[in-house]
Amino acid sequence: MTTLKGNQLAASAAPDADAVFRALADPSRRALLDRLASRNGQSLRDLCVGLAMTRQSVTKHLAVLGAACVVTTERRGREKLHFLNAAPINDIADRWIGRYRGRAEALADLQHILEDNAMGQTEFVYITYIRTTPEQLWRALTEPEFIRRYFQGGGPDSDWQVGSAIRWKVDADDENHDWGQRVLVADPPRKLAYSWHGYEPEISHFFNWSAEQLAEVQTEPRSKVTFEIEPAGEMVKLTVRHDDFVTDSTMLKGVSQGWPLILSMLKSMLETDVVGVATHP
Repeated sequence: MTTLKGNQLAASAAPDADAVFRALADPSRRALLDRLASRNGQSLRDLCVGLAMTRQSVTKHLAVLGAACVVTTERRGREKLHFLNAAPINDIADRWIGRYRGRAEALADLQHILEDNAMGQTEFVYITYIRTTPEQLWRALTEPEFIRRYFQGGGPDSDWQVGSAIRWKVDADDENHDWGQRVLVADPPRKLAYSWHGYEPEISHFFNWSAEQLAEVQTEPRSKVTFEIEPAGEMVKLTVRHDDFVTDSTMLKGVSQGWPLILSMLKSMLETDVVGVATHP
């Protein structure tokens, strides 16, 4: 859970572009982001090692990065861990960089950053703030007619009861597949978690893999994805954590590229078509 609370959380829930650009402008802060890009989830002590900065200076820089939501924190036992959050950078790419260089090129750059960030990692964490309600966001995560919109016709389908099967469609023309996924946590409208699928034969054609390559990636253990929903003033904070990966997992590299795009479409759907989601019977 983030350490931002109360008014501090509400104030930082939707950082403007100036806050993000200001956070990225300082070379010391960029160095800290580089460290988190190489190994996400570091403590303050870890981040200070080898830097020509005092602990106090590092703390101040992390506070600026945190105010821009470029870095988020989470308590694990006695430690406070720091995570690189690409969502505000993604928003800048969509709104500003894409205006001048083209959306496809901006997203390609983001994809490259995220792919590099996945190297050596065992989890993917993405935090975004959406102008909606927890109830609307829960419906968008669990109701097929909304899921199909931001999963481009495919995605999961279930009754979303703990232990229930999840059936998955690759695209709109596909049939439902039971790949062994199960609902792990269902606490509306606060938390949803389910086991993830592996690289199944039905999706292998997207990668042009040989039978041997497919067999190799299928040896990776199954992962799980968790959605945590928290009110944040007039917005909702959505934390997506995809974990239980082995180091340098092929699936982790894939979801690190896929989730930001999917969640960007989810955010757009909720913020531009709130009435459609909210008034559905």
